[in-house]
Amino acid sequence: MMKTSQDSVSLSETTVGQGLPRIDFLYLSEQDMLRAGVADMAGCVDTMEEMFALLHAGDYRMAGPNSDSHGAMVSFPAHSPFPTMPKPTPDRRFMAMPAYLGGRFGTTGMKWYGSNIANREKGLPRSILMFMLNDTDTGAPLALMSGNLLSAYRTGAIPGVGARHLARADARSIGILGPGVMARTVLSACIVARPGIDTLRIKGRGQASLAAFCAWARETYPQLREITVVERDEDVVRDSDIVSYCTSGSAGDARTYPIVRRDWVKPGAFMAMPSLCNIDSGLEDKTVRKVVDNIGLYDAWYEEIPHPLHNTVPMIGCKFMDMIADGRMAREELEDIGGIVARDAPGRRNDDEIIIMSVGGMPVEDVAWGTVIYRNAIRDGIGVTLNLWDRPVLA
Repeated sequence: MMKTSQDSVSLSETTVGQGLPRIDFLYLSEQDMLRAGVADMAGCVDTMEEMFALLHAGDYRMAGPNSDSHGAMVSFPAHSPFPTMPKPTPDRRFMAMPAYLGGRFGTTGMKWYGSNIANREKGLPRSILMFMLNDTDTGAPLALMSGNLLSAYRTGAIPGVGARHLARADARSIGILGPGVMARTVLSACIVARPGIDTLRIKGRGQASLAAFCAWARETYPQLREITVVERDEDVVRDSDIVSYCTSGSAGDARTYPIVRRDWVKPGAFMAMPSLCNIDSGLEDKTVRKVVDNIGLYDAWYEEIPHPLHNTVPMIGCKFMDMIADGRMAREELEDIGGIVARDAPGRRNDDEIIIMSVGGMPVEDVAWGTVIYRNAIRDGIGVTLNLWDRPVLA
């Protein structure tokens, strides 16, 4: 049984260093996370918007020399003399993603996960994630959380923040490539941001996943008057006010990524891309606004990873960085959603401009939403209290 919220907060945040070295922390399972509100997409979009304002103000830290790194990754070689070492199958990796976020959050945390696309053959998600939230002052653990839903909702919420500021106010239609988990959270967030959406175009590879997605969308959002399964990527994009590519796949050659062509895109479209994506030369034009979730994140990738960057990291923002390096795009053309959220840069300027936003994903997002969920759990008595120690043996 969980201890009282006062016990949990005080033991984690105030008693260490005051002669009371006992440390307890909260464990939240996936069902606990749901009870604590992890699926509250409207709340998550608002929290991500608040997080972007803090990023723009500089009240955060991530890993790496520029404090903007996505994280640290363990990958596996194509050839190894060790028979038990895993082979580098698609999306096989382990990764640690730490961050601190200031403001009303004031917490530090790390998402840790293992990923392997072959997990699907075992009935498992591609990635299995855990999130640890810590007291920033002492380093003591506050909570260990199931991380899959946390990550899924914060990822989907970012296109929602983009749609709130960059999609047309009268947006009615959305086109999504890939009917997986990411598509569900992206659709949810975009409807939060633009509740007038009543038309959905969806494309996928498997009939079972398409049928499941469409059934979920009809039940969850009865305002969707029209849900159409389309056959081509072009049909996802054409005539859609909002577009999002949500597919999974292997990086390595940007020429194989799903593409968006300029002549598919209607005037005034907003494109939020949280997965593999490429664009043609028409969309490279400077009349198309190019926005990223944090310019520093892409700078860190560009410093850490061989070039062309887009081959290794398939987010469209990485193509923007390659374009800047090649002299095909001016650095000042790249915009940061944080500045737009903070109103230091304009949102949508007119009903006809085309805007494409790259969503790379950052651990500060997990810290923001994880902190909200932790505090909800404390308030509502959700989760299981675990003991780290009554008194540290080696103190």
